[in-house]
Amino acid sequence: MSDVDALFSPLKVGALDLKNRVVMAPLTRSRADHKTLAQGPMNAEYYGQRASAGLIIAEATQIMPEGQGYAWTPGIYSDEQIAGWKLVTDAVHAKGGKIVLQLWHVGRISHPDLQPGNVLPVAPSAIKPEGMAFTESGFKPHVTPRALETDEIPGIVAQYGVAAKNAVAAGFDGVEVHAANGYLLDQFLRDKTNKRTDRYGGSIENRARFLIEATGAAANAIGADRVGIRLSPLSPFNDISDSNPEPLFTYAVEQLSGLGAAYIHVIEGETQGSRAPEGGFDLAVLRQAFKGAFIGNNNYDPALAAERVASGAVDLVAFGRPFIANPDLVERMRAGQPLATPNKDTFYGGAEAGYTDYPRYEEAEAA
Repeated sequence: MSDVDALFSPLKVGALDLKNRVVMAPLTRSRADHKTLAQGPMNAEYYGQRASAGLIIAEATQIMPEGQGYAWTPGIYSDEQIAGWKLVTDAVHAKGGKIVLQLWHVGRISHPDLQPGNVLPVAPSAIKPEGMAFTESGFKPHVTPRALETDEIPGIVAQYGVAAKNAVAAGFDGVEVHAANGYLLDQFLRDKTNKRTDRYGGSIENRARFLIEATGAAANAIGADRVGIRLSPLSPFNDISDSNPEPLFTYAVEQLSGLGAAYIHVIEGETQGSRAPEGGFDLAVLRQAFKGAFIGNNNYDPALAAERVASGAVDLVAFGRPFIANPDLVERMRAGQPLATPNKDTFYGGAEAGYTDYPRYEEAEAA
């Protein structure tokens, strides 16, 4: 089997039978209904166009109103939102695709303008992140969050289970727990953002507790073989870091493997940056620590993806931005066709322009 053939070979991941190893990564596009934060026919068309991926991981979706950190991102906690997502999953399944929903709580990467009652966002500790929040009235500096009380955490953990059930009710094939890129679960993992002295802070075991409990809640709700987890062990995205990430993430991955999770989806290096940042560690140790599938992600081109799947370094490869401008990304890679470049000005917010109007290769050539 050639490297390219390996990339397009089928694979069973947990309960899911996938037709190829090309994954559409979750991409925040801020195009949910501005009032209900539900998806609609336009979103269904967008995802349906990309259903040739072996697996689509739908965009990060807040599990509760307090989990929102960006304007117009979708939720999975109301009847309207479940119904909206059902349009999406029906469109993907009609074209033979598989799709899971990424479950999201942003923690401190938010702003009172995005919070119910305009309260402070929550976090493991009251430490203000650098950076700006994308609100309905534009970008505003992040604020100092409120540290969660110990007795509040079980309620958020339970919401991961509720959200997973809602996702299945909406027709999703599974869920991905978002524990990467400096959002709430990642904030609990890392010692830069977690200064707690209770059972959720201090030791590696304590800092990983929230992640394991949240994933366990999702697994108990819909089955561990339909649950994946996204991690970014080396990424400083959203002003986050850890003084000793290798033992921390090795322990976390061992625990996730023990739960029977279907896959881990690992950002290899810095989010949207270097695949091998200074001071990093060999992420192969995480692959060895996990019994399920390993999805690699970060700055892949088709050649590197084919090479790493064929060598066994990863089981699947997730592509993000290439899927924006190439709804037929799988077909283009299989045929060796050039890839279109997305328009960054239409990444977030708006309507069809820069969302559903990118042509397939044959359509672009005929134009």
